[in-house]
Amino acid sequence: MIESIDDSCDTQSSTEDLIRRAREGETEALGSLMQLYRNYLTILATTQLDHRLRRRVSPSDVVQDALLAAHRDFLRFRGQHEREFLAWMRQILINCLHHAYETHMQAKRRDVRCEISLDQVSAALDRSIVNFAQVLADRGPSPSAPVRRRESVAALADKLAQLRSEYRDVIVLRSLQGLSFDEVAERLGKRTGAVRMLWLRAIEKLNQLVEKKVE
Repeated sequence: MIESIDDSCDTQSSTEDLIRRAREGETEALGSLMQLYRNYLTILATTQLDHRLRRRVSPSDVVQDALLAAHRDFLRFRGQHEREFLAWMRQILINCLHHAYETHMQAKRRDVRCEISLDQVSAALDRSIVNFAQVLADRGPSPSAPVRRRESVAALADKLAQLRSEYRDVIVLRSLQGLSFDEVAERLGKRTGAVRMLWLRAIEKLNQLVEKKVE
């Protein structure tokens, strides 16, 4: 489940401070560091689990596995900055997604045509990150400066978590997973025209949340 969290502090400086404190053995700092990126990981996991796999495992399940692995292996992380930490967390998420596919999609039927490689999962996740960073650009040629950097999509995930569920769902399906409006309409059980209007309202609301933070 995507959770709304307080984003009043500067995410990057907060991350680097938490990394330092966690390295010094502060358990609470390590827990806060993991929580800070839960929404980000949940959005990415949501874009990667197809409808077949979701019958067996939820995005929250995969994210929980990733956070547990990151907590367990934190001492192996050698970076100091947010972008380094996000890259490390994404790799852990990739491994957990790959494990989920192997465990739940291939348990009964081993077919070489259905094999999912780590490279495939990684490439799919990279596409989702690119789509994610372009969400606000859908409303114009000049997206807000804070979402131009790749690592800032973590902050965007927290904004997305503040939206009501139907807005969040339509952005995930249309803007992150890249489905057509007809496909989104089928998924949501709505008319295509209604989905177009819902998506426009959702993007506008997300823009408002981001601009409010920028100010």
